Amino acid sequence: MSVTDLPILGMLRTRMQWHQTRQKLLAENVANADLPGFKPRDLASPDLGRSGPVLSQPQGATTSSSLAVTNVSHIAFGGGPDGPGADPRRVKGFEIRPSGNGVNLEEEMMKAGDNQADYQMAASLYQKSLDTIKIAIGKR
Repeated sequence: MSVTDLPILGMLRTRMQWHQTRQKLLAENVANADLPGFKPRDLASPDLGRSGPVLSQPQGATTSSSLAVTNVSHIAFGGGPDGPGADPRRVKGFEIRPSGNGVNLEEEMMKAGDNQADYQMAASLYQKSLDTIKIAIGKR
């Protein structure tokens, strides 16, 4: 068994690869910010607690069910931007561009910055883990 086959190092490698892939996807979102009708995408976070990297539910996805209508005279619940009194030109408090593009540059840049910091933390933990192993086997 190789030293780099340790589970903690495998999880950190998977996490760093996930951050690299997510950074590419966030960059595509920013690059296509002016493309009419473009919908931003994001990656689901890997679940490293199991035997392997299994993707969990994507961020922002919900598993809510709709409310049951027991009487036709009841007011329908419009959860989201289509609800009663909702401004059709606004989503999450921000105005939609006339092109219909859903990319919010500020949000995408914040995600990219957070992603970069998380990648640097995983890379640092990986390096520190290797240094600790080297000390334990007497190579340092």
